[in-house]
Amino acid sequence: MTGVRCLTRESRAGPMDRQQHWNTVYATKGERDVSWFERTPAVSLDLLDAAGLRRDTCVVDIGGGESRLVDTLLARGLTCLVVLDVSSEALQHAKTRLQSDAVKVRWINADVTGECSVPMMDIWHDRAVFHFLTEATERADYVARLRATLKAQGSAVIATFALDGPDRCSGLPVRRYSPETLAWELGAEFVLQESRPHRHVTPWGATQSFQYSRFLRAG
Repeated sequence: MTGVRCLTRESRAGPMDRQQHWNTVYATKGERDVSWFERTPAVSLDLLDAAGLRRDTCVVDIGGGESRLVDTLLARGLTCLVVLDVSSEALQHAKTRLQSDAVKVRWINADVTGECSVPMMDIWHDRAVFHFLTEATERADYVARLRATLKAQGSAVIATFALDGPDRCSGLPVRRYSPETLAWELGAEFVLQESRPHRHVTPWGATQSFQYSRFLRAG
């Protein structure tokens, strides 16, 4: 699959602050120098399996960056994979790591709250993008993109900091959620199927409280 560059909210408005921030992070830090590094995204994989993941499932990883989720899905034989991230640096790191397998993935360098064409997908996965959207308009744009992308009866797996989690990450403020408050943000069209608390251990041994929720799109 080929890469796609899409118009971001920042590029419409002027300064590309969000893109610049994350490009700087990924340009100056190694894979294990960031708090969100996971060697194996076990909780995500459990919830994707619960959503009915098969080899012919189409999955989009929102904010996938240099996450290793795509490696595991490729190893399982999936052929319909999209990784979207605002940071071109993060995407390049992932492509370099995957080497020849990188051509099997559609890479989208974009802000999920901006204007971008994403194919219709069976599963939407987001580990730790939504909690960075502190403005109501950004969250509304995110939900609109989710509606435009996820098929009816498709699943959304979204992880955010829990109510007792950090209130900042990578120098940026975040919003914390319970499964119920996250469900309220997404709206009645997305029905909460299950949730799971998770204590993520950073590469330097600190713990962060997350909540993972799986939703089914009604209709």
